Amino acid sequence: MSKPIKQIHLAAHFPGVNNTTVWSDPAAGSHIEFESFRRFAQTAERGKFDFLFLAEGLRLREQNGLIYDLDVVGRPDTFTVLAALAAVTDKLGLTGTINSTFNEPYEVARQFASLDHLSAGRAAWNVVTSWDAFTGENFRRGGYLAQADRYERARTFLRTTWELFDSWRGDEIVADKDTGQFLADPRPGSFEHHDAFFDIAGSFNVPRSPQGRPVIFQAGDSDEGRDFAAASADAIFARHSTLVEGQAFYADVKGRLAKFGRSRDQLLVLPAATFVLGDTDEDAVELAREVRLAQVSPQTATKLLEQLWNTELTDFDVDGPLPGFDPVVSDTLISQGRASARMFAKDPVALANEWRAKAEAGGLSAREVVAQVTGRQSFIGAPATVAESINHLVQEDASDGFILVPHITPDGLAPFVDQVVPLLQERGVFRADYAGSTLREHLGLDPLPAPAAHSTATDATGVRVAS
Repeated sequence: MSKPIKQIHLAAHFPGVNNTTVWSDPAAGSHIEFESFRRFAQTAERGKFDFLFLAEGLRLREQNGLIYDLDVVGRPDTFTVLAALAAVTDKLGLTGTINSTFNEPYEVARQFASLDHLSAGRAAWNVVTSWDAFTGENFRRGGYLAQADRYERARTFLRTTWELFDSWRGDEIVADKDTGQFLADPRPGSFEHHDAFFDIAGSFNVPRSPQGRPVIFQAGDSDEGRDFAAASADAIFARHSTLVEGQAFYADVKGRLAKFGRSRDQLLVLPAATFVLGDTDEDAVELAREVRLAQVSPQTATKLLEQLWNTELTDFDVDGPLPGFDPVVSDTLISQGRASARMFAKDPVALANEWRAKAEAGGLSAREVVAQVTGRQSFIGAPATVAESINHLVQEDASDGFILVPHITPDGLAPFVDQVVPLLQERGVFRADYAGSTLREHLGLDPLPAPAAHSTATDATGVRVAS
């Protein structure tokens, strides 16, 4: 029996703090002005994408004791942007990253329930944790949680918000006193949650939203993160966009679902991916090289080298060889608030030796090594080549689709929408139009069951009458 053809899921990431965006390009727009977000979102919706995704940083990053200002410095609040986008889009899902370490369940539940109402069922939550005391200094609790504790808090946080979402019941029978018609009448219910992290009780004040609760995303790649996604998420973001690595991650995460009583179709695997299009494959390869070097400017290369070597490299020539000395191994890092700094700190000497081996094998300068090892250029080629590559990875179970990150915002997504999407539609692997209205429908997820009924007072006939 032949394997069924999978439908591809596509989403668009409006980049935050990164060295993906080519800021030196005159086409690069503001990451503060709403017009940039509007144009980006409406392009994604024109391409029939499942959703738009916003990342979030809770503190400005620093290096050498100074604000890291080579990319975005400051972003509007995620909920504010997504709520505004709900008014200028009709079908596109709206996904926001909201931290479970430094927020509270009641507030986050209210915000997502409100967004789901405002968007008529298009809200999604990327649940993340924070690992560093540097970020924690912005918050009342301060400090940070150990990895096991932060995932336990995240699990409890998520389950607590679900209790809040589900406290509104929508399956009571009500008779309208004017028409006599029997209707479902949602009513608030109480909630109560007491554990090591939360001690709350009351009544949730936002009625049950169109999706019941937002679609849940998770982005952790650790063992704990993969288990968290398999237990609770509807989709997991991934960084594995090649065939072999993608298939291994896909099989691992999907294989975890059964122990949580879930089927393989209840969790989507969606890697982040960049793209560079050209008239021919050769043109695209040359353009991709130019883009990558523009993304890793001499200043950016120096900062990334400083993060790995954990020392200031004053007057260092990035177009020459890598530093000849080993990285400084210390619990004190030169970079604060950047995830890559933590990754570099795990075994910096071993990683530096890997970079040196790449430089020697390819005759690469320090900047070229940084461009190569930190790059995420996933799809490079003519539109037909890119369409074939995407479809091949999805059909071979390396992913269920991709979250596209253009190197120019807000208009860098348009070439993909105009040139690649039609080719995927011709193949019959991507929708020609939206079939539903909610994000759960776009993602092919089953609707959530309504919460069980709770008792209320009734009139003499046994049926509560609506006023």
